[in-house]
Amino acid sequence: MRKAKPKSRILLPDPKFNDVLVTRFVNNLMLDGKKSTAFEIFYDSLDIVGAKMKDNELSPLDIWKKALQNVTPQVEVRSRRVGGATFQIPQEIRETRKVAMSMKNMILFARKRAGRSMADKLSAEIMAAFNEEGGAFKRKEEIHRMAEANKAFSHFRF
Repeated sequence: MRKAKPKSRILLPDPKFNDVLVTRFVNNLMLDGKKSTAFEIFYDSLDIVGAKMKDNELSPLDIWKKALQNVTPQVEVRSRRVGGATFQIPQEIRETRKVAMSMKNMILFARKRAGRSMADKLSAEIMAAFNEEGGAFKRKEEIHRMAEANKAFSHFRF
């Protein structure tokens, strides 16, 4: 859209935790419009996280939020052509994109994991992200490393 910014849709909070962030995550998790299945997977994975991390004083929802925070990148590199050469320029990410990237990375690496059900895979990825390990956390570290390596080109910013 050239002229106007698109209106952001208002998301309804999820039925169990009454949290809009959960709904955003479930929307990313959903395949073929099957939202109830996605909610089932998410809630089952939080139950698994709660069962496996009983010794932690945090609730499964808090563990998930902390895991999401751990895989959220702060900067990214963007390509910019300057005189015939293409430079990777580090830039800060706006808040909505940060959250979207972290959710998508967590779901992507959960899908790649070995396991029986998607709930098992997702719970394993949540616990790994909470402990600052796993694929999604490595992806965040890689993004930060690339931004750090290309810090010299930050004066080409848009």
